[in-house]
Amino acid sequence: MTTTQPKQALPSVVVLTGASSGIGRATARELASRGHTLVLAARRADQLMQLALELDASGKRVIAVPTDVTSPDARRYLIEVACGHFGRIDVLINNAGVTVEQGWWWDDPDPMRVLRVNLEAPIELTRLALPDMRARGAGHIINIGSVAGRAATNGIYSASKFGLRGFSLGLRRELLGTGVNVSLIAPGFVQSEMTASARLPMPGPEVVARAVAAVMDRPQREVIVPGAYRAVALLDAALPGVGDLLVRRVLIRRRYNHPN
Repeated sequence: MTTTQPKQALPSVVVLTGASSGIGRATARELASRGHTLVLAARRADQLMQLALELDASGKRVIAVPTDVTSPDARRYLIEVACGHFGRIDVLINNAGVTVEQGWWWDDPDPMRVLRVNLEAPIELTRLALPDMRARGAGHIINIGSVAGRAATNGIYSASKFGLRGFSLGLRRELLGTGVNVSLIAPGFVQSEMTASARLPMPGPEVVARAVAAVMDRPQREVIVPGAYRAVALLDAALPGVGDLLVRRVLIRRRYNHPN
């Protein structure tokens, strides 16, 4: 009697932005360990190159492309290099993200950079990657959102993540039947440079990396990680007054170090 082995997902060519640290770096390591081909993008060239060498010293399966995702020329170059080097893009992971780290966002000299990085860049990179995916009838857009896109906590950051959620869910419906999938991963607080000053209990970014790998194998519309944050989203929708209290008494002081 013979047994049939479960079919394994084929390795994919993956473009990953924000790859040099935090969730991006953890995701790069997770996907490389699963045999995927990676095009790593981030602004910090030294850290990016070191990560690429760590994951694949030969340079045959992992390459680094220093990229400022807010630059139209840099975005086009990233997509062109990925397609030119590996012939296609199977998965685009829009992970690059920023926030206003300290103080109120309206006192920041350039708060709109949050929208440029977190919302405009994913939309524009998706626009560049979609024609080939649609022509092949295969592909996957994975956007890294945030629970702050379900339960608002910071005006400018939540604006970017609410927007990214709407873009992801709407795009998924626009692409139904084309063979191109769209998934949104919405992390709560996880350890990263962005949350380094937060006095909150947080898991490591590997929990998000595993969620990304999971939706690549089995696409889902939206995944909140860690799972406990699903309750946060539901609570904010059902009892927004309780959410107000938690944000004022806990989050504003422990995350953003605001006085009130």
